[in-house]
Amino acid sequence: MASENNGASGAAAGASNSERAPKNFAGRKIRAGVVGVGRMGRHHARVYAQLDETDLVGVVDINPERAEALAEQFGCRHFHDVAQLVEAGVDVVSVAVPTTYHVDSTVPLLNAGVACLVEKPLAGDVNEAEKIKRASETSGSILMVGHIERFNPIMRALRKEQSDASPIVPRFIEVIRVSPMTFRSVDTSVVMDMMIHDLDVVIMLMGGREPDEVQASGVAVITEHEDICNARLTWHLPTGTCVANITCSRLALKTERITRITGENAYVKIDYGGKTGTMIRRLANEQQMIEVRESLRHGADLSNMKWHELVKIEELQVDEGEPIVEEIKAFLDAVRHNRRPEIDARAGLANVRTAERIIEAARKERGGKHIDVMAVGAKS
Repeated sequence: MASENNGASGAAAGASNSERAPKNFAGRKIRAGVVGVGRMGRHHARVYAQLDETDLVGVVDINPERAEALAEQFGCRHFHDVAQLVEAGVDVVSVAVPTTYHVDSTVPLLNAGVACLVEKPLAGDVNEAEKIKRASETSGSILMVGHIERFNPIMRALRKEQSDASPIVPRFIEVIRVSPMTFRSVDTSVVMDMMIHDLDVVIMLMGGREPDEVQASGVAVITEHEDICNARLTWHLPTGTCVANITCSRLALKTERITRITGENAYVKIDYGGKTGTMIRRLANEQQMIEVRESLRHGADLSNMKWHELVKIEELQVDEGEPIVEEIKAFLDAVRHNRRPEIDARAGLANVRTAERIIEAARKERGGKHIDVMAVGAKS
């Protein structure tokens, strides 16, 4: 999520990075900066200051007192705008300003040849996301989008399990992400605020392909935007249809972040908050399954059979790595080796485009009207 603090942007000109040779970091640390040192940005600054491979050069924030205090804490400089950060010779920058300011802060950095890690979402709408994507492609500067849920320990465990065994072929995905109102990011829909996490994961599970169909329902209760939304996404694939049902709310009484994936060859339950996961592989005892089906065809009474003995139940093995540390390490690895990060501008744009389709579908479903706050509040 983008922080609540805006780093002022400045004009930073530079020749097209497509004409530049990749930077050589042999024998030196990667020089890093952070634009926006609010709730998320301060963690980016902390990680850059702590990692052996980086040198935190400076930070930018619209609040000079906050920037100065954080700079003193981590032994770096504080700057007034992006242009000064570029002049200080940074190689990489984390952009953690509110989404509204992503274009103004990121495009000058990319044009100056600075690699950027942009907090999710890439932008507030498709047009701005495309501007950032074009700037990255034209300049040749590396850009990664900070969809941190991919680096949650439980998601890392799932992906490792998939790489070590047969991949899951999703058929139905159910996602619940709800939490109490924090009164942050109230200038945007819960889709861009919370659901965007799950859109990134779901689209990743679908091989980066955006849904063919989008249906959604949402209501605005406290803010002027959707505070609760349910989306049904459908993919029509050569191998069959896959449906994802995603529900997000920032008006719940407790926090819950659960994803269930039902596939051709496995079922997975992921609890992001609890950092736990369970995988059940259908084919682990295939011969027994065949025998059971045959018995059922002949009318056998199997009421005493323990069904879970027919499948292999595994607890996903979770490490203790901090998500933001793993995210920044992945970003730095892409920069050091001059390669496209996994969550690049294309992935970020796909997420924003899908989120925008969901918002449009939800507003069309309710006639584009803002729901009466008092009426809905009385029922909730």
